[in-house]
This record gives sequence, structure tokens and C-alpha cells, in this order.
Amino acid sequence: MTIEFAWPWLLAALPLPLLALLLPRAASTAPAALRFPFYGALQANLQGHTGQRSRLRMVLAVLAWLTLVLAATRPQLIGETVHLPVSGRSLMLAVDISGSMQTEDMQINGHQLSRLTAVKLVAGKFIQQRKGDRLGLILFGDQAYLQAPLTFDRSTVRTLLDEAQIGLAGKRTAIGDAIGLSIKRLRKEPARNRVLILLTDGTNTAGNVDPLKAADLAAREGVHIYTIGIGSGEMQIQTPFGVQRMATGDLDENSLKAIASKTDGRYFRARDAARLAKIYALLDRIEPVSKDEQTWRPVDELYFWPLSAALLLSVLIALSTAFSWRAIPAPAEVHHA
Repeated sequence: MTIEFAWPWLLAALPLPLLALLLPRAASTAPAALRFPFYGALQANLQGHTGQRSRLRMVLAVLAWLTLVLAATRPQLIGETVHLPVSGRSLMLAVDISGSMQTEDMQINGHQLSRLTAVKLVAGKFIQQRKGDRLGLILFGDQAYLQAPLTFDRSTVRTLLDEAQIGLAGKRTAIGDAIGLSIKRLRKEPARNRVLILLTDGTNTAGNVDPLKAADLAAREGVHIYTIGIGSGEMQIQTPFGVQRMATGDLDENSLKAIASKTDGRYFRARDAARLAKIYALLDRIEPVSKDEQTWRPVDELYFWPLSAALLLSVLIALSTAFSWRAIPAPAEVHHA
């Protein structure tokens, strides 16, 4: 650890108080005072009484000025260099939160869960494991919305995913808009490190952009799209006549496969939470194209220590002055014969 000064040039202010010695003294315009016989003795007594306090106040004033200038230079404690692994991969998650995502046809540990709940459980763990990647989150329904821009703050991205609610972006599904928004956000990232994971359970039924045309644009921009179709395709319903199976969803697998193929990605089918977890585990093992490293040195500000000392010294000077005035004896009364 080392101590550095953010603004060392402010040390040039140290000799400023000396300029007061170069200024001409003001001429005394006070009228001549009456001199009494005891004036010499009184002056000698006061000088002996206050001389020591004056020297003390001078020392305190010098120290106060030194600490004040030191605080102005912003001393900082610089810690040891911390190395942060950065894969260079920019990964955007686009999650469908349309009305069909509330269908409870996903199973985990024998319990029926809605599709979105299963995504939150599995994708949340995936997000936490992507150390070194910049992650972003897009939620889409009738339209696509950027919920979290690309960031290294994985905890925030996971929290925003956990807070997503069905129907927040509308009841329908705008897959093409989600791809288009992802391209816009990934375009400025380093080439060949742009990844979109698109998760949906339906067919494109809303939006202004055709999904396949959006995939062509993604391919030109170097964005690799991994598509995940979620949903078992059927749901068990308890009826008076026993458990009945009912078909659920209208997943457009052909379009999802075409989108992945156009962008050198892959298509996955997640019929239950266990399969979805395996898909994310596979995605988590994708090796980054390039590996970089960022360095960071923690900085602790120290200016408040000399600033506090300057304030304390100023208080001591004020107290010393106050006691000096109280120590001066009252003038003697003059009696006339």
C-alpha cells in the first residue's frame, strides 16, 4: 500500500501566509493616550502574561495551515493491485414474459412450476456462474424492453430477472423485436464476443420485426444466438375421471432452429426444469473467444484526517484567544484630588 496525493500542486499554497509579512503596516491614527505613572509597570505585566500564549497561538496557526493544505491535496491510500478475470464475452439474455409463460407444465423435484418460475430458478444460477462476462437482460412480450444493460454486476441482473412478472410487457410474443433490441445493445461490443440467449415458449405474434430477418441482421453483426424453446408441450390436469393430459403451447421450433442456424448458434428444447438446467450448464461451458484481464487498485480517501486536525487546531486557537482576553485585568480607575 502507498499514499499518494490526487492534487499535489496545491502544496504551492503553503507559503501564502508569508505574503502578509511583505504588506506595509497600516499607519496608526489613534489619538495620543494619556500616560499614567503606572503605565510602564502595567505594560510589562501584560507582555509577560500574554507572550507565552501568543507563541502558542502562532504554533497552532502554523499547524492548522499545514494540515489544511495537506487535506486540500487529497491524500489517498492506494491498495495492492487486484486482477479481475474478464472473458471479453458480452452475453445478453432475452426472456419471454408473455401470458403463456404462466403455464404450469414444468416439473422440479416432483413439483409443478410455471415456465417463468423455472426460468428464474435455473437462469439465476447460470447468471451467477458467468464470472468475467458482461451480462444484460431483455424482457419481451408485446414489445421488448431493456431491463438491465450489459454489466459485470451479476447480482443486479439476477435480481431484475427475479422481479419479472407475467404480462409486464404484454400478453403476446415479439421475438423479432427482442432480437433487434439485443443487436442494438451488442453492436458496440468487441466483434466475435457477442452472444444472445433467447428463451421463449411460443410463436412470434407481435412486434414490428420479422424474427428471421432479425436473425439475418444478427449474423451480419456477428451476434451468435442460442435459442431455447421452453415447455413440456402438455400439462397434467386432475379431473373427476383421473389425471388428464392436455396439450399446451404452440412453440414454433422451426423458426427457433432457423434463427440459431443463421447465427452459428444452437437450438435447445427444454421440456422440464432438469433439462433446462442441463442446457444452461452446457452454455456455461462455452469457452470465450478472447481472454483479457482488468486490474483495479482500491483507493481510500484520507483527506478527512488532516481536515479534522485543522478544525481541532482552529478550535484550540479560538479558546486560547478567549482565555487571553479574560486574563487581561480591568483598567484602574483614576481618582482626582
